Amino acid sequence: MVRSHGWQPDVLGRGYEQLTLPLPDDSEGEVVATLVRRRGLPLELPGHGPAHGIDVLYVHGWSDYFFQTHLADYWHEKGARFFALDLRKYGRSLREHQTPGFVTDLGAYDEDIEAALAVMGHSVNDDLGGRSLVLMGHSTGGLTLSLWASRHPHRTRGVVLNSAWLEFQASALGRQAITPLTRAEARLNPLAPMPNVDLGFYTRAVSKAAGEGEWEYDDAWRPVRGFPVHPAWLSAIFSGQARVAAGLDIQAPVLSMMSDRSTIAPRWSTAMRSSDSVLVVDDIAARSLRLGATVTVARIRGALHDVMLSAPPAREAATAAITRWLSGYAPN
Repeated sequence: MVRSHGWQPDVLGRGYEQLTLPLPDDSEGEVVATLVRRRGLPLELPGHGPAHGIDVLYVHGWSDYFFQTHLADYWHEKGARFFALDLRKYGRSLREHQTPGFVTDLGAYDEDIEAALAVMGHSVNDDLGGRSLVLMGHSTGGLTLSLWASRHPHRTRGVVLNSAWLEFQASALGRQAITPLTRAEARLNPLAPMPNVDLGFYTRAVSKAAGEGEWEYDDAWRPVRGFPVHPAWLSAIFSGQARVAAGLDIQAPVLSMMSDRSTIAPRWSTAMRSSDSVLVVDDIAARSLRLGATVTVARIRGALHDVMLSAPPAREAATAAITRWLSGYAPN
C-alpha cells in the first residue's frame, strides 16, 4: 500500500501531492528525491481499461522535472495509478548547496528509484496482489530506467520510453572518440565547466513564454539553455550509452517512442516546431533494438524531443501508440 504519512500539496495544485524521499548524503551533502502522485482512484472500473491494475512511475529528462499533468491524466483515464519522480538535484529535489543534475554514475539513481518504489508498494519484498509496475522515462530518464530495468529483471512488467537518450548526438563514433578525454577530465576536475551547446531552440519550441510553444513551467527548474554540463556527469552518460550499445537484457516488453525526424542546426528553423531538435532520432530508433528481446519502436510524426509536449496531433498519436502497446503487452 502507498504510504500516506508525509504527503504534502504539490506545486501543480489540486489533485497532486508530493513526498520528500531522504537519501544518503553524497559529496555535496544532503540529498533527497521527490515523489509526486496524481490523487484519486483510476477512472476505469475494475476489470476495464488497458492500464487497469498498473502503477506507473515516470522519470524526467536532463534539466527537467515533472509538470506534464496531461500525461498523468492519460494514465489515470486508462485505469493506472500515476507517480512521477523528481530525481536528486532536479526540480523539487534541488537544494541550494547542490550542483544541478550532477552525478558521477547513473547507478546512483538506484537509491532514488528504490525509495520511490518502496512508497508505491513495489519494493523487492512487496506483494500488491497482482498490481504491475510500468516505468516511463524521457530522454536521460529513459536511459536511466533502461539501465535499471536491465539490472533488475522481473521488477517491472513494461517500459515506455519517450525519446530516450540511448546514443550521443555525434554518433557512436563521436562518443567513442570523446570518451577518453572526458574521462580524463572527470578524474582531474569532475566539475570543470564545459561549453554549452544548447542554443535554446528546444525551449523556444516548447515554452509558451518564448512565444512558440504552449507550455508553462518553472524556468528555475527547467532553464532556457539547460543546466551547465560537467565532465564527470558526461562521462556517466557515455558509460550508460556504451552499455546500451553493447546490448541490454530488459526482460519486460519495451515501447520506444521518438519523432519521425530530427532538426539539429545552429540557427532557429520553423521545422524545430515539429521535430526533435535535441537528439538524432534515427540513432535512437536503432539503439532501441539493443534494449531487449521484445521492443516496439513508434516513430511519431511531427513530434518534439519530448513527444508528450508536441502539438496535439503528435500527442494524440503518441497516446494512441501507448494504448495499442498496452493492448498487446498489458502486464495485468
